[in-house]
Amino acid sequence: MEEKIAQAAARLKAAFIVFWALPFLLVVAGEVGGDWVGLWADDARLIYYVETLVILLTAACVPVSLKLFAWVMTKKIDTVTIEKALQLYVRWSLVRLLILFVPVMAGLLAYYLLMSHSAALCSLIGLTASLFCMPGEKRIRKELQIDKEENE
Repeated sequence: MEEKIAQAAARLKAAFIVFWALPFLLVVAGEVGGDWVGLWADDARLIYYVETLVILLTAACVPVSLKLFAWVMTKKIDTVTIEKALQLYVRWSLVRLLILFVPVMAGLLAYYLLMSHSAALCSLIGLTASLFCMPGEKRIRKELQIDKEENE
């Protein structure tokens, strides 16, 4: 069981690193410049629609990702065996990161394509919310209520 918990924590840590690395690479690409930066910055109507979409996306995805996981924990994960609970925990943690990834990348793309500071702020909100999803063995044990003594 200890090995499975360590593997689950390693898988979630890798996903978390990728979650942060991809926006970082997009920021580097945007700051280095290119023809795509500010491509649609002169279209006020498009800026309005995209900003509204990114704001609504962020306002929906952040609470959904956090509350959905809490709901899944009580309704699905807490009712199964430890091995199955560990698999479900990893799966739903990845889903939670994926839900947060959508407004982060949408906000960064909108920021660089439209030069919209509101979109950048939405992206930062998504990145900040991801800190509540930071993986680790200690957190897995706490949330799945696994004691070290019962596995040894």
